[in-house]
Amino acid sequence: MNINLTSGDLEQIAAFGISPEEIERQIANFKNGFPKTQLLEAATVENGGITRLSDEDITRYTQAYERLSKGRKILKFVPASGAATRMFKDLYTFTASYFGMDQNVAHEYPEVKEFLEHIRSFAFFDDLRNCMKRSGLDFGEYMDRGDFSTVINFLLKEGYLGYGVKPKALLKFHKYGQVCRTSLEEHIVEGIEYAQTDDGQVNIHFTVSPEHRPLFRKKVAEVKKFYESAFGVKLNISFSEQKHYTDTIAVDEQNNPIRDEQGRLTFRPGGHGALIENLNEQKADIIFVKNIDNVVPDWMKHTTIVYKKALAGMLLDLQEQSFDILRKLSEKSPSESDLKKAEEFITKTLHIELQPTASMTIEEKKCLLFNILNRPMRICGMVKNQGEPGGGPFYVRDTRGERSLQIVETAQINRKDPQQEAILNGATHFNPVDLVCATKDYRGRRFNLRKYVDPETGFISKKSKGALVVKSQELPGLWNGAMAHWTTIFVEVPLATFNPVKTVNDLLRKEHQEGV
Repeated sequence: MNINLTSGDLEQIAAFGISPEEIERQIANFKNGFPKTQLLEAATVENGGITRLSDEDITRYTQAYERLSKGRKILKFVPASGAATRMFKDLYTFTASYFGMDQNVAHEYPEVKEFLEHIRSFAFFDDLRNCMKRSGLDFGEYMDRGDFSTVINFLLKEGYLGYGVKPKALLKFHKYGQVCRTSLEEHIVEGIEYAQTDDGQVNIHFTVSPEHRPLFRKKVAEVKKFYESAFGVKLNISFSEQKHYTDTIAVDEQNNPIRDEQGRLTFRPGGHGALIENLNEQKADIIFVKNIDNVVPDWMKHTTIVYKKALAGMLLDLQEQSFDILRKLSEKSPSESDLKKAEEFITKTLHIELQPTASMTIEEKKCLLFNILNRPMRICGMVKNQGEPGGGPFYVRDTRGERSLQIVETAQINRKDPQQEAILNGATHFNPVDLVCATKDYRGRRFNLRKYVDPETGFISKKSKGALVVKSQELPGLWNGAMAHWTTIFVEVPLATFNPVKTVNDLLRKEHQEGV
């Protein structure tokens, strides 16, 4: 498909690091769409797709982590881009339409009523009250007379507390007496507990938006020495931004590129799948991946820490077994016993379906088994389905024709196919973004993670911009399509390890309030 790119267009995309061929490929995706994922069955504990750890397993893998992680670089990788605007959606709707006490807040805005009734319970309450006081306003008076919009605007608006435009990482989530912690600080404390190396180094990497980087740097400068002193560690905190070359072009309903008032092409960020590029730059041996809003106070952290260590121990144990097999397969003439051991490990332990090998030569079989094992590896925690949105664990037939374990988002599934819908509804667990990754091969060299992305698993979304419908394209998601060709193991983890803050009122849940 040919599109007419002007010399100005070519300069613009070259500055982003995007080729004309990539633009044409994206336009073709808009026209043709992405193929739906072919679900074979939901991965469950019963069919072996999800591993349930016993108490003995947890002890064994925790000990394996302590033993096998020695001398290795450990990293915690936290996607933390974007402002917290969506967290306050109900409050924004309220302030745009609330005109005073003649309205029934409880009936028309139940979420806002809950927020206002418990406003003193939030960790940011003192900051809000003091912000109003500095402007000569008394919080109590405004609440008594029902001027709730003014109170909420002081919380959200830039120039005041600015919570609606700040990154979620820098909002105060939890209170410990007179001390409060942001979600960034909770990730630091959590990381200290399970991502510390032998010499007391704790490496944490946050992906951030360019406009927020100064705020992150300022916050880290404020708290770094305190946490280093309190826990006796050395914190190495780094940041990166989504690469411009991962942005995707925006088009109208006829798939024509949309231009701004200056006639320049319009681009949109490629979604969290773009962060595979940021992950690809990390040099650690073990990488924990967890979202910025999934943190809990100290009294709730124990379960998370235990399972993080157990998952990492399981990963290192499997990796050690895999590396031992790979070394034997890399020899000129591996024995039949070595080949059989590799086949059993792949099919029984890793749950990967093998094509028939009986008619293959030893060399062909060796190459097949070697290539299957010589991939990045990840352990993915899965929690029992509680109706939360997000991807789920499934056996799928992928674009290579292989049966494999994948995290699949609902948007990737053909909901009009009764059989596919039935498989979707049969899922018992979902993905809370709880990953432990190993991205080096058996020789200690980093994999090029781009090679293990399935480009056919992107998304197309539509949004209205006035009278115009804008179509945008997201890259394959970080924990699904971007890791589609990794070796994947699903492990059941307790619901206590998953406590995301998607709306401000989530901070009122007992998991974020009790015991602090």
